Amino acid sequence: MGLFSKFIAKIKGTNDFSPADWAELEQELLSSDVGPKLAKEFLEAAKKVKSDNAEEALIEIMTQNLSKSSHKPITVNGTTTIMVVGVNGTGKTTSVAKLASYYKRNGKSVVLAAGDTFRAAAVDQLKTWGERIGVLVISGKENGDPASVAFDGAQNAQKSQSDVFIIDTAGRLHNKSDLMAELSKVKRVVEKVSPINEVLLVIDATTGQNGLQQARIFTESVEVTGIVLSKLDGSAKGGVALAIEAELGIPVKWIGTGESEGDFALFDAQSYIKGLLA
Repeated sequence: MGLFSKFIAKIKGTNDFSPADWAELEQELLSSDVGPKLAKEFLEAAKKVKSDNAEEALIEIMTQNLSKSSHKPITVNGTTTIMVVGVNGTGKTTSVAKLASYYKRNGKSVVLAAGDTFRAAAVDQLKTWGERIGVLVISGKENGDPASVAFDGAQNAQKSQSDVFIIDTAGRLHNKSDLMAELSKVKRVVEKVSPINEVLLVIDATTGQNGLQQARIFTESVEVTGIVLSKLDGSAKGGVALAIEAELGIPVKWIGTGESEGDFALFDAQSYIKGLLA
């Protein structure tokens, strides 16, 4: 990451920036995936920053752009249902498994629904994860009705009085409208059994501004309540998270950094911002 590292290094000791310096900062901002709107706001604020408090001022600017909604995960109370959505390739199924592992390690009973029935690999992957971490995975026939699988999972979770029920969903159908209609159907069908308490959207930290567009589209369909920012390793700048929070007000709640079940953590705003500045 290190979004503002060059800027802070240059501004400490001087506030005499040339047009070329500001152009360089703007390019750095845009390449960090915060988007043109937020980049403009940062530039305007940065021009008012004094050299002796550059880092503190930038931390304040970024903090002000974070979502005002809670970054904490949903409180588990009774059978808590979490629906996980996102396009294929973002690490959605892996994030479902990591989330299940987190709750299992914290003493919660978990049921999973393998609702991405259009991808046999996704179902097999979730079953393998389920065996590894010791949680039940409800699945159906290949290319079967995802809503039916989710409904069966919800009934099982209720009957067994499980603490957490997590639904993996399809990430790609023939077109965007089909996908959004399918996700809306899954939500409606599950809510016949129990309310969906949290809708988490998985965004790949390396996708740049496309991640912001994904957040817009999914939010229109299923009322996303939180973001899982996946693949936030050394190659990802992670600025898209700030763009999503600033523009849509959706809080990032979880961070994924690798492939193992332990590479998953609660979002910490202070650490995230320090990472952007590091």
